[in-house]
Amino acid sequence: MPGISSAGKNDLKTPLFFSHVQADMQQVEALMRCQGADCQADLRAALEHILGAGGKRIRPTLGLLTGRLLGAPHERLITLAAAVELLHTATLVHDDLIDGALLRRGIQTLNAQWSPPATVLTGDFIFARAAKLAAETDHLPLMKLFAETLAVIVNGELAQLFVARGTADREEYTRRIYAKTASLIEMTTWAAAMISPVDEVVVESARLFGYNLGMAFQIMDDVLDFTGEVREVGKPVGSDLIQGLVTLPTLYYIDEHPDDPGVRMILGGQYPLDLAVIADLVQAVRTSSAIPRALEEGRAYVEKALQFLPASPQGIERQALIDLAHYIVNRKS
Repeated sequence: MPGISSAGKNDLKTPLFFSHVQADMQQVEALMRCQGADCQADLRAALEHILGAGGKRIRPTLGLLTGRLLGAPHERLITLAAAVELLHTATLVHDDLIDGALLRRGIQTLNAQWSPPATVLTGDFIFARAAKLAAETDHLPLMKLFAETLAVIVNGELAQLFVARGTADREEYTRRIYAKTASLIEMTTWAAAMISPVDEVVVESARLFGYNLGMAFQIMDDVLDFTGEVREVGKPVGSDLIQGLVTLPTLYYIDEHPDDPGVRMILGGQYPLDLAVIADLVQAVRTSSAIPRALEEGRAYVEKALQFLPASPQGIERQALIDLAHYIVNRKS
């Protein structure tokens, strides 16, 4: 296999809430990296390349803050956070291969440098190590939740491949973004509560907090697909539409402009798509009321999520979770 090129970390301005878990996050990063210590040299280099590319680390931060708020045991919480981020990382490896993406966060993806079989096997290895870490929490219900969440993600990816293209259906969109993003964020807060000394009412509130944040997160991603800068988002503007995927901004646009030529092309199944027509559609969505309407819906999910945060204890973790929730719908990448 060819070698892996070096990767630099993405040092963007860091929101304050990340600083509250900085020491814990260093332990999480170290635990993730040591998962490749005893594996084949190329695989070890691949894992370093992938983890070295950085990322926002929203999911482990969310898990750490939730667990600390609820009194979770420190070692279990670190292990859970590493398991969650490795699971997320494995899904990205496979997603990039499926999408044919050559860059992520401005850095070459693994499949840009390795063959498809090697890339798939690397993703499989990371999935396995994530499952191993989940098992090391020694909490059977959490392990079952971890496996069920992975099944939801994979089922959602298959549905997107076989069903979603050219489909403008609100219920289908909601199911898709739950499977793609919200299910893992829901699992993160849910699992953090499961390993904490709290009752089932609090555990359910933590689940609903994560579910609503996850829905908001993916809606914001779908908005950024139209409004973000390529250098920040890391992919071409309108990449979902280019693939024939109808997201929330486009759903709102279709409501108001059902006769737009680009809309008719996508919904009519006219593939391959005329990229010039799609470029016009992307620009039309960008400048329409669909963007503020989608943003409003994302913010409504955030406000709903915050209703499930415990009113007490007041403190650093609770305020950090509030700040993180608002960051999700105000970010630029």
